[in-house]
Amino acid sequence: METMYHRCAGLDVHKKSVEVAVRILDNQGRLQTQTRHFGTYTRNLLEMADWLAEQGVTHVAMESTGVFWKPIYNILEGRFSVLLVNARHVKNVPGRKTDIKDCQWLAQLLQCGLLTGSFVPGRDLRQLRDLTRHRAQLVAEKNRVINRIHKVLEDANIKLGSVATDIVGVSGRAMICAIIQGENNPERLAGNARRRLKNKTEELKLALEGHVNDHHRFMLKLLWEQLLSVESLIQQLEDKIASQMGPFQQAVELIDEVPGIDRRVAHTIIAEMGIDMGQFPTDRHLASWAGMCPGNNESAGKRKSGKTTKGSRWLRQALVQAAWAASHVQDSYLAAQYSRVVKKRGKKRALVAVGHSILVIIYQMLKKKVHYQDLGSNYFDMRNHIHLTKYLVKRLEGLGHKVTLECAA
Repeated sequence: METMYHRCAGLDVHKKSVEVAVRILDNQGRLQTQTRHFGTYTRNLLEMADWLAEQGVTHVAMESTGVFWKPIYNILEGRFSVLLVNARHVKNVPGRKTDIKDCQWLAQLLQCGLLTGSFVPGRDLRQLRDLTRHRAQLVAEKNRVINRIHKVLEDANIKLGSVATDIVGVSGRAMICAIIQGENNPERLAGNARRRLKNKTEELKLALEGHVNDHHRFMLKLLWEQLLSVESLIQQLEDKIASQMGPFQQAVELIDEVPGIDRRVAHTIIAEMGIDMGQFPTDRHLASWAGMCPGNNESAGKRKSGKTTKGSRWLRQALVQAAWAASHVQDSYLAAQYSRVVKKRGKKRALVAVGHSILVIIYQMLKKKVHYQDLGSNYFDMRNHIHLTKYLVKRLEGLGHKVTLECAA
């Protein structure tokens, strides 16, 4: 098999140790192999990097094992060409599974050019990823706390959620704070209603007539403090993310033109896939990496399950969220696509299809540096208007009508 790299190394990464195998092919075609064991403390990793440099290693491959690969990658990325490999894509020889065999197998595959590296963005984008992903987790935690508050209110037979759409809106917050402070009178509680909720005062009086005891107030107080704490952390992350989006501000404004995408979703998309579309040869490669396209599973000429592949769950989550928002934008291409797919494939698959279209649109916009141009809600009708005309005429004739077509001026 052809040799791609004459001096390379394979790393088998663990929590406390790293097994390193070096393969060197000299000018006479003789192969030399060495294997060494290192710890994972910073001093050990720097020693490993120095040893690899002494051996003349140019390329290093390692599996993406949990989070243990990150400190090693940070130390090696400036000195070597580091290839991060998905563990599912590396198959070892059955019956010969040891740490030393693993690193030797990685080095051998790397030397023959049989490994495909994962997409690892630059350090600035990796730090931005940490911020956006942590923000997403805190937003999910905020929703869980709100659900717990709703549960306590229901336990006290306070039916605020049956009247107010958002129990932690301006009116809901004032009412919950009053309940925590000991207010039981439904009329005074309903007096905290603001804006459109004032029109439901009588219904609020009935909903706020419950049996709140000291236990309920104690639980509400704890959950309320937790909610305020989570919201404060989210705001801190928002400010930090905004301060680090300076180099990507032009891309954010470009992506923000797509229906269904706001600044928060745009930040997440950029943090996950970057703005350099040269990393992906085509939009199909990007869709496959993101897990937003059907998988290939064919045997004996029969197409089996087309389940979407496993990709970046953070990017997928943001795209599906944007697809749901885009499906409600009137007179837009994405809303028309959602209505077209949802009738036959259901809501979930329709959202994935629209999310895939949004990803392709973003890819083309970032690659070509062009603004978004909506194709319009009638795009699918105009694309094959002759077939649609015949279909509609046939339907009308089936209902007993005589149809005469005349072209409009």
